Amino acid sequence: MDIKRLLVSLAKIFIPPAIGILTLLLIGFSLDPDTRMKYWYLCIAYFFPPLGKESVIPIGIAGGDLFVPIVNIKAHISPIDPNIMAFSIALIDSVVSLFVVWNYDLVKKIPILGRFVKKVEELGRKGSKEYAWVRPLKFTGIVLFVMVPFQGSGGLVGSILGRLIGMRASTTWLAVTIGAFAGCFIIAYFAKIAFSNIIIALSFVLIMVVIVVIFKAWKESR
Repeated sequence: MDIKRLLVSLAKIFIPPAIGILTLLLIGFSLDPDTRMKYWYLCIAYFFPPLGKESVIPIGIAGGDLFVPIVNIKAHISPIDPNIMAFSIALIDSVVSLFVVWNYDLVKKIPILGRFVKKVEELGRKGSKEYAWVRPLKFTGIVLFVMVPFQGSGGLVGSILGRLIGMRASTTWLAVTIGAFAGCFIIAYFAKIAFSNIIIALSFVLIMVVIVVIFKAWKESR
């Protein structure tokens, strides 16, 4: 391998995490100390299931006084701006997708993560109902898959599915990024409204349940 190809390969490995880490650090340092730690904890938590965008974003937006019964103290939780939470979680999905599409073969060699990638590949090739609906929709399917807040529907799985259905790396990344930003900002918008009105919150939860039930029924019927 010549020097140019080596440098390109190294750039593809280090640029995505560098973009993500530096951006999240800059955003964090722009917040006050208490909010900063909450923000960083939530960004880290997003990497670990079962937490997803549908839970991390509302938790970040939530704030106020919280009574802790065991120690009998009242703690103040600082809310984070909905736009910051939505942008940050979407950025994580986008950066993860960029790393995966640029380094797919390398990702498959990473312990634990590699086994997960191979499992998703196997399910996709077998026509699993969980992913089969994405294939005929191609670009739009990846956008919708990442946008809808189901467990395991983030940038990693979206990028794997894009590869399986034969999409180019750049097209897959674009679809994942569009889906991530659309989904995160929709969740943030409704979470902000929900926290300001309990009736609206309950209505939103009911609507989401209905959408999930209809969507799952549609997938199973295909």
